[in-house]
Amino acid sequence: MSSLFGTLSIAVRALQADQGALNASSNNVANANTPGYSRQVPVLVQGDPIRLNNVTYGTGVVLQKIESLRDPILQIRIQEETQQQGDLSAFVSGMNQLQVMFNGNSGNDLGRQFSNFFASLDQLSTDPSNLSLRQGVLTAGGNLANSFRTISQNLTTQRQNLDLSVKEAVGQVNSLTGQIAKLNGQITQLTNIHEDASSLIDQRDQLINQLSGLIDVSNIQSDNNGLTLTTSNGTPLVAGQVSFDLTTQQDSSGVYHVYSQGTDVTSKLSSGSLAGMIAVRDQKIPALLTNLDTLAVGFADAFNTAHRAGYDLSGAQGGDFFLDPPASGVGAAASMAVAITDPSQVAASSDGSPGNNGNVATLSAVHDQAIVNGQTATDYYAGLVFGVGNDVSDATAQQDASQLILNQLQDQRGSISGVSLDEEAANLILYQRAYEASARIVSVINDILETTINLGQT
Repeated sequence: MSSLFGTLSIAVRALQADQGALNASSNNVANANTPGYSRQVPVLVQGDPIRLNNVTYGTGVVLQKIESLRDPILQIRIQEETQQQGDLSAFVSGMNQLQVMFNGNSGNDLGRQFSNFFASLDQLSTDPSNLSLRQGVLTAGGNLANSFRTISQNLTTQRQNLDLSVKEAVGQVNSLTGQIAKLNGQITQLTNIHEDASSLIDQRDQLINQLSGLIDVSNIQSDNNGLTLTTSNGTPLVAGQVSFDLTTQQDSSGVYHVYSQGTDVTSKLSSGSLAGMIAVRDQKIPALLTNLDTLAVGFADAFNTAHRAGYDLSGAQGGDFFLDPPASGVGAAASMAVAITDPSQVAASSDGSPGNNGNVATLSAVHDQAIVNGQTATDYYAGLVFGVGNDVSDATAQQDASQLILNQLQDQRGSISGVSLDEEAANLILYQRAYEASARIVSVINDILETTINLGQT
């Protein structure tokens, strides 16, 4: 390699290596804003030296490979935190919609309707024979019952909406696992023939991040950059080039359950937006409906008992003010209604005389009566409102903390795999100068060879 042709070979190798390095930097610049892209760096190594006449000669530079910079452990942590973020985001979103139903500014707020109802009784006590005031009691009672029905219906509607969202999310999971399985096959094929699959690996990582936002994912690396994905409890999602679709099936109540190969895995989903939606749908909303029914039963029974103790405007014994709730209590809030329509039937009197207001005091006393679990109606309802608000507050705080962690992890990934335009600009100049220098060597060798060839010629 001490000959001119050997020197020319070194220069040509350098040209090829610098051209490859320039291509890598150009590709980095082009993908500076591409989500999930991992920065590529050229790996330059010395060519194998040769020895002639007891002298060792270098053979130039070789572009061994273009390497993508990524940290697999950091990528897994990002996926784990993305799962947590998806879970909390879905939970907070669902609970915020529930919180609106119990907002004190809402026209259907039960707390306000309880106050209005008992205020109408206070007004009636001033003139128990006044039909207008009696009608005011019926109207306030109707508004109270309507609030029970409205909140119950809104909770049911919200549960149905979440149910549809669960079904849609399962479809998204299947779409992503199908794409990941396809990329798995392409990555394995390229790796088998020792080709670079970096761009496909980046695409796969990006899809896994999206999948992590929907469902809890555990991944197992295999040979040739292959990948197996399962949920945290071992439910298979992807194995090599094969994806395992999840399915949905309605139970007897019409709620969609998630199945994997015939097994119900709904309760086993631990994170991702699917888990968050299911938690609100299957735990929080049913609990609120049950508590609302309990409140409706307790209040209706207590008030009806007090109303039956009095007499109406005609002197007849009072009957039920509210419709008798179902014996089981299920659906009591959804069916709550005022049982009487004639204002003269309001049992305000305690002795049967038209102007007597003795039973109004008994009716008003229900306000301070312990009717549900040792609590008054308003205190029990306040507890429901506090519970919803507390769930939202706690989950929001956890979501914010999770987001900070996720941002930190993404920043760490950016410091490793992200593209710095300033650094790439410097690299481009560096590789350009090296390319120009190598080209200059080729030009010099060409001139020398031309001079050598033309020696002795006129």
